[in-house]
Amino acid sequence: MNNPARPAGTLEFTFKSVMCGLVFGVMFGAANAYLGLKAGLTVSTSIPIAVLSVMVFRMVGSGTSLEANMAQTVGSASSSLASGTIFTIPALFMWGIVPSTTQVAALAFCGAVLGILAMIPLRRLLLVQSAATLPYPEGRACAEVIRAAQSGGSGARWIVFGILAGALPKLAMSAFGLAPEELTLGVPALPNAVLAIKVAPALIAVGFIIGLRSAAVMVSGALISTLVLIPLLSTLHQSGAADAGSTLPLLTTKVLRDRFLIFIGAGAVAAAAIITVVRTVPTMVASFAAVVRGLRGGGAPSADRSDRDLPPMAIAIGMAVIFCMLTLIPGIFSGDLDVTHRGFAAAGVLLFAMLFVPVSSRLVGVIGVSSNPTSAMALITLAGTAALFALGGDPSKAAVLTVGTVVCIAASKAGDISQDLKTGQLLGATPALQQFGQLIAAAVACFAIAGVVVAIGNGPEGFGPDGLPAPQARLMKTVIDAVLGAELPWEMVLSGAALGGAGALAGLPALPFALGLYLPLATMSAVFLGGLLRGKVEGESKSSAGVLCASGLVAGEGLAAVGIAGRALATGSKPAAAALNLGSIGLALVFLAITIVLLLRAKRSTA
Repeated sequence: MNNPARPAGTLEFTFKSVMCGLVFGVMFGAANAYLGLKAGLTVSTSIPIAVLSVMVFRMVGSGTSLEANMAQTVGSASSSLASGTIFTIPALFMWGIVPSTTQVAALAFCGAVLGILAMIPLRRLLLVQSAATLPYPEGRACAEVIRAAQSGGSGARWIVFGILAGALPKLAMSAFGLAPEELTLGVPALPNAVLAIKVAPALIAVGFIIGLRSAAVMVSGALISTLVLIPLLSTLHQSGAADAGSTLPLLTTKVLRDRFLIFIGAGAVAAAAIITVVRTVPTMVASFAAVVRGLRGGGAPSADRSDRDLPPMAIAIGMAVIFCMLTLIPGIFSGDLDVTHRGFAAAGVLLFAMLFVPVSSRLVGVIGVSSNPTSAMALITLAGTAALFALGGDPSKAAVLTVGTVVCIAASKAGDISQDLKTGQLLGATPALQQFGQLIAAAVACFAIAGVVVAIGNGPEGFGPDGLPAPQARLMKTVIDAVLGAELPWEMVLSGAALGGAGALAGLPALPFALGLYLPLATMSAVFLGGLLRGKVEGESKSSAGVLCASGLVAGEGLAAVGIAGRALATGSKPAAAALNLGSIGLALVFLAITIVLLLRAKRSTA
């Protein structure tokens, strides 16, 4: 598909660029899937994939900056598919419904194609006409990294160091049981209050990537849960038992979290999602109007290679095909839906996608892919779809969830390709080729991500309190249960909503604060440690070697975890648990120290 008039030395859509993107995309996508299932957070992977691709190009001869851009465009597809999939699909396993890999892959593919196609009419409006107001920070940073890597930067070695430093501790802890994965310290004056931190290089790396401000907001929510809510609930329980004339032991932290805090946190996140969506209503209206204008004329062919999109006819045909797939193929949506209800669900997918794809594309232009509130959009989609299904007389939980899966992936994919197109615009790439590359990547990545999620769900560890927590999916499950009539402790949910709303009124970012209330302190402490390492240097470029090293830590731990899960699935054994003694605790502290030292050294280096 290369333009024959392209100047020499500007090769773009080549076999090696696409293959690098597919291989590294699957690798980082699997790692991101594990990270999200563990912590409810994912990170952008465009920059490390771009740097590693440049390194490979040097090993095989040479490569252009446009080939590196194509590789990161193709590669980033897996991470965006992972985000949407892990936020929803694990809820099926929690209901006892086991989806097939083919079904999950089909949902992911439909969502990805829908997100890509719906964003194309917006490209000129968002990336060209609004360039002064929408900086697309990660897209710009990726362009800088590609230029630096082409000129001989050393960023690739920091990614490799990070991969090793992330993988080895995970193998030592989970595969061989040499050290505990969590360190705890009780607080004697507060009942059931336990300070804790995960020994997880990937979580520390996430904090380093998102920075001190966001990490501090998240850990503040977790500290409120651990040092205020849990002791308060414990004391009230004991007082109630004493008043009733009986003596009951203290509830454990696990029981308190499963019985109370999960619903308080769910209420806080739901409130934050509503606040986030309400704030973006003006953006939603303006963006939806832009989609209509774009479909009418914004996608007209251009004589300029760097301003050429896939033709409008391809967009229309592609969306029609997706609608027909969702309507006519039984089994894509979970639940025993007839063709009428499948058509109803497919129409809901298109409606919510048309609302949230433009919002996602515009939001990442300001806050970046890693901060894109995709889960908030999914939450609103699920609540709205559940209400419509209930009115229509088919309250299928699984069907509602799978509708939300497609929309969530579409919104995530739209934000991802927006950043990729910005990088391409700065480097002089061809938008149509990037869009075509993303479609190819979606067809491959959907099976890779589906395979990882289904394998973990079917494995000995599984999802839920005794396995990978999959916090976002558990939240989606709670919302659907609530809308479709399941009995929930509404006093807890509404209390959490009030707490989240109070945080928003105080000026805290609504979703990070709510997620802190919802997620365990051990997870948030590790994230906060990473934020502290990043420090207050807000001007530090996202292309620094520190961020590249952090990306490697995420990839290393994630890949090791996926390998361990695959081995456990094959053998039927659970990962090894470490004995708590001075030696194992000391080794865990050594792993933390190595991660800290590595990130600090990388931070002082250049990419």
